[in-house]
Amino acid sequence: MKLLAPLMHRFVSVGRLTIIDHTGTRHDFGPGGAPSATVRVTDPRLYRKLFLNPELHAGEAYMDGTLIIEDGGIRGLLEVFAHNRDGLRKGPIRKGIKTIQKTFRKTMQRNKRNASIKNVEAHYDLSNDLYRLFLDSDLQYSCAYWPTDIKPLEEITLEEAQLAKKRHIAAKLRLEPGQRVLDIGCGWGGMAIHLAKNHGVNVVGVTLSQDQFALARQRVAAAGLQDKVEIRLQDYRDCKGPYDRVVSVGMFEHVGVGNFEEYFTKIRDVLTEDGCALVHSIGRKGGPGATGKWIRKYIFPGGYSPALSETFAAIEKAGLWVTDMEILRLHYAWTLAEWERRFQANRDAVVTMKDERFARMWEFYLVISEFSFLYGKHMNFQIQLAKSVGAVPVTRNSMMDGPDLLA
Repeated sequence: MKLLAPLMHRFVSVGRLTIIDHTGTRHDFGPGGAPSATVRVTDPRLYRKLFLNPELHAGEAYMDGTLIIEDGGIRGLLEVFAHNRDGLRKGPIRKGIKTIQKTFRKTMQRNKRNASIKNVEAHYDLSNDLYRLFLDSDLQYSCAYWPTDIKPLEEITLEEAQLAKKRHIAAKLRLEPGQRVLDIGCGWGGMAIHLAKNHGVNVVGVTLSQDQFALARQRVAAAGLQDKVEIRLQDYRDCKGPYDRVVSVGMFEHVGVGNFEEYFTKIRDVLTEDGCALVHSIGRKGGPGATGKWIRKYIFPGGYSPALSETFAAIEKAGLWVTDMEILRLHYAWTLAEWERRFQANRDAVVTMKDERFARMWEFYLVISEFSFLYGKHMNFQIQLAKSVGAVPVTRNSMMDGPDLLA
């Protein structure tokens, strides 16, 4: 504790953090007020770990039960971290860790074919029933679109917000009946089914997840859309065109920084000359960075939220036009907050399905992700792309939302 205390005094400049050490002694840090949390350390070896890398070892200790939250809950503890994150990262050790992560980030995100399959299995093949416990009824596992100019936020359900997201993206795709659409990273098939059912297009959806593949095919059959939607267990790099439209929602984060140009080049190659694409992804406000070790180790191996600068550089190299760009700032924070609320309502079922350690890991993931959008530098972007300068209208009027977005 003598090693950790000076770091905590420098770190907590907003709110209060109380640590009860393994001997039962209380240590208070920060000026007081909100946010606040009290934690108990049961393993004396944890002090050194927290000193060296608190962002990794706090999450691990919470999962393992060696860091017990006595007051404030997991949200209170992570809110203390969120409000003081800049101070935490200014120390020489944390700066050194970040430098190392940035230096080797291409190696961490190599994401060749076999690695991509393993990365997908690690997160998306956990159990379809697990995702049913906290996602919306259409199993949309990406940022929803909350049209607060139509309804107050608290009156918009997650189901409505996810439907609005699909409609918002469909408007940007400028769909016409009979067109061929490629859905890169199709998940459980919700977007493909929506586009085929409501716009009369023919969709090929690709995923590397065995669980998603099986359920998506079942859902297509149940919707009677086998003649309109084909779900493939396929790497996007193996897709062949031509397609009139390409849509990719929540997939670009798994491509890996060394493969950005290849990803956009593939979109270019499969598109018809007058086609267009819509890429929806998590991004970061600042410049290129690296994925935190806890998220990389336990949640998204090979994952990375790209900076706009490196995204646009890859698009330029692929020779595509950026015909529209939209930043969704707080939408994912609201989405994650609702996922976490539903997760907590079904937490006992998660423990039964998995175990207590998994439940702690998952709630830690959902809350830190929400706070990265609420207090940090994360956001979502939607980029409309085309091969030809005149492929889409020259104004945004054609993609403007109306009151029927939630109808």
